[in-house]
Amino acid sequence: MTFSLLARDDATGLLGLATATHAYGVGPVADHTRPGVGVVATQSFVEVSYGPLGLDLIERGTPAAEALDKLVADDPDSDIRQVAYLDTTGGVAHHTGARCVPSCGAVVDGSVVAVGNMLDNDGVLPAVVEAFRGADGDLADRLLAGLAAGDEAGGDVRGRMSAALRVVTGERPADPWQGTVVDLRVDLDTDPVGRLAESLRIHRAYGVFFESVFKPGLVTGAEPVLGDELEQAMAGLAATQRELGDDLEPTLWRGVLLVRAGRVDEGAALIARAVDARPRFARFVDGMARTGMLPAGSAEILRRAGR
Repeated sequence: MTFSLLARDDATGLLGLATATHAYGVGPVADHTRPGVGVVATQSFVEVSYGPLGLDLIERGTPAAEALDKLVADDPDSDIRQVAYLDTTGGVAHHTGARCVPSCGAVVDGSVVAVGNMLDNDGVLPAVVEAFRGADGDLADRLLAGLAAGDEAGGDVRGRMSAALRVVTGERPADPWQGTVVDLRVDLDTDPVGRLAESLRIHRAYGVFFESVFKPGLVTGAEPVLGDELEQAMAGLAATQRELGDDLEPTLWRGVLLVRAGRVDEGAALIARAVDARPRFARFVDGMARTGMLPAGSAEILRRAGR
């Protein structure tokens, strides 16, 4: 039915989980994470409660193996369940019920565990762990490398449909809405793992975008940002633009920052380029002017660009 990879990055303490299956929308059902606590994969005729209840137990200090044993003992259908836990210490626990459909099982290597059922063959899970261990990049990159290797080795015997990726901090955040580093899912696709890798690339590009645009006061402040702070934002937006290709919103924002900084002709040229590609951007520029974030609307800015 599904295969999942759970891992702890021993260098950073980050915890991550990646899953692929031939079922719709696997992420919200099978994958459960809690920053500073642990990650859970629950699959094979899924009982979702293994996620939140297990994380509750771990958060209260119960070791992962003990938490899983308790919930398995309380589940009258545990023989059709497959579950894996990983806590912030690197502690791993897993359960594959006797009636899970083969090929099924688990492979554990330190603070890494791959679990799966309804797999094409017995080589899928070893391929997942081997690829993770041999991959470069950060935890998200390596989780996706493992997932891709499992897919290539045969994956879910029924085919492909959805995939998900989550990474959280190993330390508890100050606020409950913090601590999630990556949370991506592909609910319906013929190549969900490949699409998930593309989503991670865009996620990172937009991380730079958000840092460049939504920094307090950068666009919304009464005074324009100048000097090194402006140049850093411009460089971040240029990097985002290279990743996004034909979507010229980062170019539009570069123009906005330059106009606000008094470099009106340079900024107007960039805004005009974006408006040429997507004319409705002109209405966005007008809205910025009405809020006072730009000194002029689209007509004046485009006139300065020779339009």
